[in-house]
Amino acid sequence: MLTLKLAGLTPETFVWPSGTMTRSLLLTIDGVINLCLGVLLVLFPSTIATVLGIPRPASTFYPNILGAVLLGIGIALYMERRTHARTRGLGLHGAIVINLCAAFVLAAWLLLGDLGLSLRGLVTLWSVVGILVTVSFAELACVRGGHISQP
Repeated sequence: MLTLKLAGLTPETFVWPSGTMTRSLLLTIDGVINLCLGVLLVLFPSTIATVLGIPRPASTFYPNILGAVLLGIGIALYMERRTHARTRGLGLHGAIVINLCAAFVLAAWLLLGDLGLSLRGLVTLWSVVGILVTVSFAELACVRGGHISQP
């Protein structure tokens, strides 16, 4: 959005065949793109690399984590699309979804993947899962309890 502002563009600048592209339509398009890329990276990371003509990853760990983050962003964009208030960014709801998607895929890799990690690596990555889940539940508690102060 900052790039658009620097270029002197506003949402009204984008014209669709039936008129101006709405906030809802832009969020839908962005969300679908993120969801599709996320699903493809989580389920078929090596195939996607081959199709795109980029080097295949030695491990699908990092493409899966990226896919999880993209899934979270896609879901957060869908949630943002459903709000009627003009908001900035995805807010806490978006952060919760992104964090939980990343934590879920990372935990799945730690449980099911043969990562060959050292004890230090396992402790570090399980700590990341724990931190992501803890922060998400703290954010969720604040959102549900109405304990969010507006700056």
